[in-house]
Amino acid sequence: MIPPLRDARAADAPALAALGARTFTETFGHLYAPADLAAFLRNHAVANWAAELADPAFRIRVADDGGTLAAYYKLGPHRLPVPARGPTAELRQFYLLTPWHGTGLADAMMADAIAAARAGGAADLVLSVFVDNHRARRFYERYGFERVGAYDFMVGSHRDRDDLMRLAL
Repeated sequence: MIPPLRDARAADAPALAALGARTFTETFGHLYAPADLAAFLRNHAVANWAAELADPAFRIRVADDGGTLAAYYKLGPHRLPVPARGPTAELRQFYLLTPWHGTGLADAMMADAIAAARAGGAADLVLSVFVDNHRARRFYERYGFERVGAYDFMVGSHRDRDDLMRLAL
């Protein structure tokens, strides 16, 4: 059974910090030197999550599996170097714990994220995806996201190449 989605609350900041660090490490940790990974994971500090949860410019939704967070996505203001064609939302993060891959939870989350972006008045939804994350790229393409460019994504001092993708809403 897919856990229900709900808006994240201020009290979720510690769980989101742990979930964000865990999901990034599960997916990408093997690619980086420990110092670079540690530097990047500081972005998942509880204080950073608390600030974003308090900021109305962000929409953070979680999959709550009986009090344990299984996944989350974060919509925020458009900052990626994709030219805006009108009001644009950015899918900043979209992560599920490994046991939830292939269960339909990602589909439920993406439908929810697209609906939230539309409801917020966005004409486009943009995101970035690591060029070697073929599974995620196929997932996004299934929803109609198209590659519109690339940019450098920093993990500590390590430079990765990410594809920029856009979905017309």
